[in-house]
Amino acid sequence: MSTTPAWQPHLETSTELLDPAPVAALAALLDDGLPVPGPGDTLPPLWHWVALPRWAASGVLGPDGHPRRGSFLPPVDLPRRMFAGGEIRFHAPLLVGSTVRREAEVVSVTEKNGRSGALVVVDVQIRLFDDTGQLAIEESQNLIYREAAPEPDRAAEIPSAEDTLPGPPLHRIADDAWELRTDPSLLARFSAATANAHRIHYDWPYATGVEGYPGLVVHGPLQAIALAEIHRLMHGAPVRGLRHRGRAPLFCGQRARLLATEVPDGVALELFGPGGESAGPNATVDLTTD
Repeated sequence: MSTTPAWQPHLETSTELLDPAPVAALAALLDDGLPVPGPGDTLPPLWHWVALPRWAASGVLGPDGHPRRGSFLPPVDLPRRMFAGGEIRFHAPLLVGSTVRREAEVVSVTEKNGRSGALVVVDVQIRLFDDTGQLAIEESQNLIYREAAPEPDRAAEIPSAEDTLPGPPLHRIADDAWELRTDPSLLARFSAATANAHRIHYDWPYATGVEGYPGLVVHGPLQAIALAEIHRLMHGAPVRGLRHRGRAPLFCGQRARLLATEVPDGVALELFGPGGESAGPNATVDLTTD
């Protein structure tokens, strides 16, 4: 990792609106039949990722579409950035349309060597306080920076646009199983709703030619939200804690199977890509419920 000696982690504090507009945008994107959370309603689990969009000024964006590193995040020079996972504790509800205080800081930066080469793990801690000052959400996020692939990985089979089926992205196929279908418009709309300009999600030449992916990459947060949404669709109990992990990339157009399994303290949710259960899950969400 190449870093600037002057860079030091620091606490960022801001007061922000839980914006009803992107919340309504996500509800339209999911189109799953549940009521649209409006002003005064409790924000569903993980929807704070959408309700608190943070648009960076165009002048601070780097070549990948993310803000250039070296301000809040360390100046890591590895090109591939992945939202690898995290944990969240829900202490109090947040209401759509209310004002929250947000605190965020980098708590660790770790250099490692993996099977694909050098990588850097950056851990970020975020706290959200409601408009009474009560701690509502404690969250840790794990970001991973990796080297680019030497050449595009063509092992994944990416369906063509003609293979995309119309309709909402989530389709129930059994009592405890769903299918997630993605296309470029879904990824573009989710990028807009979350103020995410990372080019791997909408810029095919960049994703394949620069970062070496076989196609557009489905957002890790979109996969986690889709899994958590299954719990809501099954009329599950309120969520007290949540752990999410991204284990392998899912590419736009690849069908994914989502399974829900009850466990002693909650629900285990798994997303399997085209390799199926024999290949292991691409993403997981473990919920602790009341």
